[in-house]
Amino acid sequence: MVYDKLTYAGNPDNLRHLEDNPRYSFVRGDICDMPLVDRMVQEQGINIILNFAAETHVDRSILEPGSFIQTDIYGTYVLLEATKKFGLERMVQISTDEVYGEVTTGSSVESDPLRPRSPYAASKAGGDLICLAYYTTYGTPVVITRGSNSIGPYQYPEKVVPLFITNALDDLPLPLYGDGLQMRDYQYVIDHCEGIDTVLHKGKIGEIYNVGSGVEIRNIDMAKQILRFLKKPKSLIRYVEDRPGHDRRYSLDTTKLQALGWRSRHTFQEALEKTVKWYKENEWWWRKIKSGEYKVWYERQYGKRKTIAP
Repeated sequence: MVYDKLTYAGNPDNLRHLEDNPRYSFVRGDICDMPLVDRMVQEQGINIILNFAAETHVDRSILEPGSFIQTDIYGTYVLLEATKKFGLERMVQISTDEVYGEVTTGSSVESDPLRPRSPYAASKAGGDLICLAYYTTYGTPVVITRGSNSIGPYQYPEKVVPLFITNALDDLPLPLYGDGLQMRDYQYVIDHCEGIDTVLHKGKIGEIYNVGSGVEIRNIDMAKQILRFLKKPKSLIRYVEDRPGHDRRYSLDTTKLQALGWRSRHTFQEALEKTVKWYKENEWWWRKIKSGEYKVWYERQYGKRKTIAP
């Protein structure tokens, strides 16, 4: 059962291929709505919750932090309560590497302190902490995954990779923050999902598992690679003033997850090439998104942002 509020980034088109599957059902609902969550858990016979529901975009969290606090913390509490009240087998909390904050050297391990530096990262860290508190206090069967940046099909084009791909396809500028030397681990979404599935079935209750490819790429190199795949000029890259508190580097140590038998199956090149190919072949999906609310947000986010020298 997919339970989704269908906010601006929610899209029923993402699930069209499941509509005729007898195992699939959809309920439109908010994870902050405790009566509805409780009723659906009971009526649908839910035994496991995977909490992918979240406000996730750092830039939006800087402009409007309130919805992030509400969904990512209070919504997580509602799901934990349902897990506890109805004796569910397990809840998997899907979190992010951003809770560790900026990592200048080495790689983050699951026991590292949390030092979030954006409202988004802080909201996810808050959700993680309440999960751990419920496990310690009530024995609630919760496990946490912390993933690096996912790329692949159906990603809302406010995120940097689909933003750059779709802009490049239309010969529009690629707004690259600062000097573009921020380091990120971009993993293919299927690898990320396989990591979560491994934790769902093999992870130890009350534990945290990092999920990432282990390959670090500078944002400028990611942008150039997209342009190379699409045979577009590097002149499309537009260096713009950086966002406040922009973390320079994330890096995850995935030893703990690998001990459960998981391995990332895609190289960065393969992941990015598959992603570019999907957006190139599926304009029907993203073109109708990049209008209306998206255009208003894009103008607010980038319209007045100063161009800087590379």
